[in-house]
Amino acid sequence: MQRYYWAARIVYLMNHIMMQSFREYFFPVKDCSVMIDEDFCRVGQQLDLVADDAFERKPQLLLKAFLVLQQHPEVNDMSAKLQRQIWSSRHRIDAQFRRNPVNKWLFLQILQQPTGIVHSFRRMTMLSILPQYIPVFRKIVGQMQHDLFHVYTVDQHTLMVIRNIRRFTMPEHAQEYPLASRLIADMDQHWLLYVAALFHDIAKGRGGNHSTLGALEVRKFARDHNLDPQDRALVEFLVEHHLTMSAFAQKRDLSEPSVIQEFADIVGTERRLTALYLLTVADIRGTSPKVWNAWKGKLLEDLYHYTLTALGSNVFDRQSVLTQRKNDAIALVRFSGISDEDRDRFWNTLDVAYFLRHEARDIAWHTRLLYRMLPQVGAEVRARPTENNEGIQVMVYTPDRPDLFEQICSYFYEQRIDILDARIHTTRQGYALDSFVVDSAAIDADIRSNVPLIEHGLRNRLNEPLPTQNEPLTLKSNRYVVGANIRRSRTFPLVPLIELLPDENSQYWRLSITAMDSPGILYALANTFKRHQINLQMAKVMTLGDRVEDIFILGGSALDNPRTQMQFKRDLLTAINNLTAQK
Repeated sequence: MQRYYWAARIVYLMNHIMMQSFREYFFPVKDCSVMIDEDFCRVGQQLDLVADDAFERKPQLLLKAFLVLQQHPEVNDMSAKLQRQIWSSRHRIDAQFRRNPVNKWLFLQILQQPTGIVHSFRRMTMLSILPQYIPVFRKIVGQMQHDLFHVYTVDQHTLMVIRNIRRFTMPEHAQEYPLASRLIADMDQHWLLYVAALFHDIAKGRGGNHSTLGALEVRKFARDHNLDPQDRALVEFLVEHHLTMSAFAQKRDLSEPSVIQEFADIVGTERRLTALYLLTVADIRGTSPKVWNAWKGKLLEDLYHYTLTALGSNVFDRQSVLTQRKNDAIALVRFSGISDEDRDRFWNTLDVAYFLRHEARDIAWHTRLLYRMLPQVGAEVRARPTENNEGIQVMVYTPDRPDLFEQICSYFYEQRIDILDARIHTTRQGYALDSFVVDSAAIDADIRSNVPLIEHGLRNRLNEPLPTQNEPLTLKSNRYVVGANIRRSRTFPLVPLIELLPDENSQYWRLSITAMDSPGILYALANTFKRHQINLQMAKVMTLGDRVEDIFILGGSALDNPRTQMQFKRDLLTAINNLTAQK
């Protein structure tokens, strides 16, 4: 496939140059050429060479051409002649060319320009200048990524990450990236992020840890280009840890001080934290249009703010976060006209973990809905669109019971609704207060009209008892149509990975599951939890294309015995493999 992409790129380049040549021939520019400097001129709105042998006499012009294009906004493209000459002269970029200090300076200048970064790097890639200047980049041009959530080849993904970082600096995108835009505006030498983006996946396909190998490559680049030692250390850190922040945000319990402190120890400084946040957001958004959503962004923002607090005081103060969150929720609740007595009566049924794992707006929403409902006999289900209208947030409040999570998952499975996030909580009075973020193609069409349907349907389901048999779940294989995503998953099989370890405080167990996404996978897992009498404390559900990486915080006597623990893991693996076999 890599050879195919190389061939397709050459065909595209030839077609582009031919069409431009035809356009220049049939519709010649009447304006006289305007000299830009002794080597380049402007013909109409296109950049051209003054002398045909310029690259032979001055090879450094192969890089300067892109810099001139950036520095002159009146020029929006290269002439067909210039592109042909760059392509035919690309072999002049050799080891001696790379050692030349002038060429090193020119390349860094391209990175530091206020505009034209993305267009320059796309042209440099298309004309094989970038692969020639950075030989290791050549290995990833056209390289496929053998997973189902990266929809771009490695080189195109890299360019998408650079594009996303550039967008952080543009005022017209500030509303789309509010925190990132604010942080990059205050960051000195933000062009270093382009260097990190250029190298963050450059070692993919070699075997081994591509982050560690990429860090070695960017260290060599930074040393050869005489970057300041602090800047050199920053880009090396970013490449080595470009996956760390997303792993902590999406797989760890951010309400635990030890988790925040562990991440703060890795980051070390506010500058590194800010740069890593910006690179992480750009990286996730550069994998696929479907991977990013608002709740993933919120997890990263929470981790950023918590870590910033820990770096400022050398410790993550759990009590200050709790106090601030309660104060914010109190203001919202009072605005709704609820008395302090009614509020406190409901809040006294909740523990510290609830307030740390829910935002103030969610706490206020729960309070407004539930402060009158003590005690509650049946199930109460409420739903609303998420803040950015990317899905529906569903709240379930009912007396807790072992089959509750399974019933909820069964309803969503039958309605073809995907669970994006799950926060499971049990109050001091034995009530389940669970919150889900859900999404589906049907919901996307009309979010608000689906809210009452979900409320009514899920409420009725929870008031109906599940069958009492304690047997493995068998899902109907024809419940979902076998679409292109499932056919692709057959081509890129993923061996399920199950890891069960004690959590940070050794009070519960942390179950990590990586597998191919399958309709009903959460339903099947919930059925396995029930059969082994496992209590679910928290769930973080993450879907990356057609792969799921789910985290569950669990409790139960079956996990304390090595033999029953092994049987539990075997049953989980069997449940996942049965779903895959139905494809």
